[in-house]
Amino acid sequence: MPTARKGAKVPKPTTTSALIAGALAAGDRAPAFKLTLDDGTSVALKDFKGRNLVLYFYPKADTPGCTKEAIAFSTLRAAFAKSGTDILGVSADPVAAQSKFKTKHKLKIALGSDESKTMLQAYGAWGEKSMYGRKFMGVIRKTFLIDGTGRIVRVWPKVSVSGHAQEVLDVILDAARAL
Repeated sequence: MPTARKGAKVPKPTTTSALIAGALAAGDRAPAFKLTLDDGTSVALKDFKGRNLVLYFYPKADTPGCTKEAIAFSTLRAAFAKSGTDILGVSADPVAAQSKFKTKHKLKIALGSDESKTMLQAYGAWGEKSMYGRKFMGVIRKTFLIDGTGRIVRVWPKVSVSGHAQEVLDVILDAARAL
């Protein structure tokens, strides 16, 4: 569950030219959500009021890239918390799969299940993908930094797993140093 302090500062919203028209962008209000977490409890966007949230979407629990990303965010969880920021990973996997994934890799971050894909669609994280020439619908790996008022501060629309968690933390820490 959320553990960060209230009132932490994050960078001012900036635009991201890589976003397509109609997609969520910095400055937009983050879509409300309510999800079941890996432990069976529920969480909603309003639960993070007054705290920053790193909301990252990943395709499938316990696959190589998703595991690497979750471990990286989990390893940096204390630094994020110290900066007033919570972390929530979301995929379309069922709660049982999220729980097993978290336990297997001793993850220290919350994982949300969006089997209905309602939240994934609202955040533009569900769409057409292509692999080996085959097109299919799936979770698009992307990350949002949301401030304590529910506004999107930054969007990473195309995430490369290696170094991503540290990059997100660096953005938050750089903003804190600039204050």
